[in-house]
Amino acid sequence: MSRPAETPVSPAHRISVVIPVYQGETTLPALVDEILALASERLTPDGHLRQITEVLLVHDNGPDASDQVIRDLESRHALVRGVWLSRNFGQHAATLAGMASTGGDWIATVDEDGQHDPAYLDSMLDTAMREQAALVYAKPTNAAPHGPFRNAASKGAKVVLRTVMGGGDASQFQSYRLVLGDVGRSVSAYAGSGVYLDVAIGWITRRITTSPVELREEGGRASGYSLRKLLSHFWKMVLTSGTRGLRLVSVLGIALAVIGLLFAVYVVISAIAGTQLAAGWSSTIVVVLLSTGAILFSLGVVAEYVGVAVNMAMGRPSYLIVSDPGRGPLGRRRSHDS
Repeated sequence: MSRPAETPVSPAHRISVVIPVYQGETTLPALVDEILALASERLTPDGHLRQITEVLLVHDNGPDASDQVIRDLESRHALVRGVWLSRNFGQHAATLAGMASTGGDWIATVDEDGQHDPAYLDSMLDTAMREQAALVYAKPTNAAPHGPFRNAASKGAKVVLRTVMGGGDASQFQSYRLVLGDVGRSVSAYAGSGVYLDVAIGWITRRITTSPVELREEGGRASGYSLRKLLSHFWKMVLTSGTRGLRLVSVLGIALAVIGLLFAVYVVISAIAGTQLAAGWSSTIVVVLLSTGAILFSLGVVAEYVGVAVNMAMGRPSYLIVSDPGRGPLGRRRSHDS
């Protein structure tokens, strides 16, 4: 009598943690200790087996002694590995460099300042599996510890990006994320200089969701973001979020031209009706409206062509081939279903 075939046990979800480091001298050791305490193979609340297999610390050449801290952590912990950039490139570039260096099924990106609690990685993985999402953003349940002005400015910038520039649901964007390893490494391979990381990820996947987390204080250190850097951050979002802003120029041109035509009709009707208008004023307004509309419409058309070239320069792919999702991490069963 033949035995029934045994159901193969699903392997553990391997998570690579990427931490871009700029000013982590005081906060990094405690954060790494927290992550390593959670690294061993364990079950998530939903029953998925997972393990943190590597912690990548990307040195972005900040002003403090973060480099020495990274070397010390490397020497003491086998899972910790430094990624060394030649100069300061910014948080998003450092995150991309870390993603490119990973080998896990999933990539978690965590800030160095300690406001992201790594204990939420389990619930974020559960959310990804339940909703079959390639990307999970942390959704803060409390206000970010940055002060009311910065929080309001951040929220307003994301609203502008979403409603005016067509940048997807930018309100979800967070630096605390869990993304499929294949997706993260693909983005790091093609994303060009100056691209906004979350916009680039949105180019290749629409399977995006959020998972609730509670943010913590930033470890008692000052933020590394000045007003100039924050404005630069917002402008990068605008430039990489698509061509809707360029189309607004064309729409404005058409609107002005239509107003000019309507005003010209009004002038003609007024002349037929015998209404006296100021000499030269009406014709001047009509010419200004029509010419301005034509100029703006022409600029909008030219800008569309420029936008295509910009997308190519930023590395936006026409398509991306991935492995069968059913055979990857999203297709794995829970441990008690194996």
